[in-house]
Amino acid sequence: MKHCIRCVLPENFPTIEFDESGLCNYCRTFEKEKNPEEVKSRHREKFEKLLETHRGKKDYDVLMAYSGGKDSTYTLDIFKNRFGLRVLALSFDHGFMSPYATRNINTVVERLGVDHVIFKPNLELMKKLFSLSISENLYSKKSLERASTICSSCMNMVKFIALKMTLEKEIPFIGYGWSPGQAPVQSSVMKNSAAFAKATQKVLYDPLHAKLGDEINPYFLSEEHFNDAEKFPYNIHPLAFLEYDEEKIYSRIRELGWLPPQDTDPNSTNCLMNAFANQVHLQQHGFHPYAFEVAGLVRMGVMSREEGLTRLGKSGDEGVIQAVKSKLGLT
Repeated sequence: MKHCIRCVLPENFPTIEFDESGLCNYCRTFEKEKNPEEVKSRHREKFEKLLETHRGKKDYDVLMAYSGGKDSTYTLDIFKNRFGLRVLALSFDHGFMSPYATRNINTVVERLGVDHVIFKPNLELMKKLFSLSISENLYSKKSLERASTICSSCMNMVKFIALKMTLEKEIPFIGYGWSPGQAPVQSSVMKNSAAFAKATQKVLYDPLHAKLGDEINPYFLSEEHFNDAEKFPYNIHPLAFLEYDEEKIYSRIRELGWLPPQDTDPNSTNCLMNAFANQVHLQQHGFHPYAFEVAGLVRMGVMSREEGLTRLGKSGDEGVIQAVKSKLGLT
């Protein structure tokens, strides 16, 4: 299969176009971007200015969506030790967390001294949700470029649960450990809009409610949550505007007691289901759901093209995949 000569995007990626040399449209756009370091600096300063207004005004400064993975662990450390914030860590246990991730979460939150909440939804409901994600077209074609349907279902649940908790606890920021390849720096400091959140929730909630009923209601916002737009928090993902060096990240989080999982695929450091989700996405759409993220990291020089292609070419452990399918009732 043909790939971009500079990044790792394949020829069957939905919106890709190659020029005569074989360079993709995403790389051409990246080349035209002016002074990316200045853009990062501007967003970092924007966040620091917001901290002057919001830090210390409530019980917690930031709710951190903490998966126990490499990037979210590093981000948690940044919020606590670089920015000096009072952090409430929120871990979403969907029933398929790696035991290594569970161990890492417990070790790191204790080492950092942050408060921690585990949200573990009804496993039977989550199994229905994941099975539905495989068989139904729940999301737009554009969203499929950046994540598998299973991961999108999980992340959407995390986002609305986190948003609901921040509104009820009046926390001004929600923190995410997204890599620079997952989300652009332009969205790294962004105020949540009540109107947009309501519209986004409807798109997700309606098809799920039609299939799963009122059992999903506790995971979404009610009408009263939308009444006070001023209370809606900012989304912050600082890895987009700070230095992103994987060697330095691994070095720092090892100091916190974090250990690399031995049971996850090459693109996850916390989730057992990820390999199966990738497999389903490849079968249904023909390209890897992490291709967009890895391509972004290659363009930024975080990893080499060869390393990116190798990471996307490795499949997950078949034994883990079969165990996940068995737990979902799909064998």
